[in-house]
Amino acid sequence: MKNYIRVDSRIRCKTADLDVQAPAIRVSKVFDYEMVEKFSCDFNNALNKNPPVIPIVIDSYGGEVYCLLEMISLIKSSPVPVATICNGKAMSCGAMLFMFGTNGYRFMSEQATLMLHEVSSGSYGKVEEVKANAEETNRLNNMLFGMAAKHIGVDEKYFLNLLHKHNHAEIYMDAKQAKSHKIANHIGVPELITEVSVSHKFLINNKELKIQ
Repeated sequence: MKNYIRVDSRIRCKTADLDVQAPAIRVSKVFDYEMVEKFSCDFNNALNKNPPVIPIVIDSYGGEVYCLLEMISLIKSSPVPVATICNGKAMSCGAMLFMFGTNGYRFMSEQATLMLHEVSSGSYGKVEEVKANAEETNRLNNMLFGMAAKHIGVDEKYFLNLLHKHNHAEIYMDAKQAKSHKIANHIGVPELITEVSVSHKFLINNKELKIQ
């Protein structure tokens, strides 16, 4: 995503000296608790700048599902739209995070790849412990894909059925395929432009005089 600042020529200072850069969050590492902590900090800092939209650029192979859930909770609590943008890859948890961008604000470049798969886990121990782990994995899988389907506006079982149709294997999609499933809204990467301008007002007793 291109992030520009346009400054009125009457403002005589360096662009770098202006603290007006629009906030954008980048998710490019594995989903772990260290990354979630940074994401939370970046997200709250972005909100404090009162932006009209918060862009999240995703380029990740995925990671820990519980970390993903915490990030989704932050996005769902946002008072402003959240744009999710995939330039290169959004896989596993990265794809799921992409899906929770605000409807109408999910962007994929033509060269990007998205990959969905069922929630996976590994366990060892007593039989009942292995069973408990399998039950939790199944719960997370149904919950995540059900939440995503509801958010996007398709049938609750839409993505579970899609995975079943592909024999529960990984599903790779380009931008056109992702758009056909309503995962992506736009093919292409948006530009974020911050405009800094000068305006003048004529006041009397703190009230602006309007020239007729």
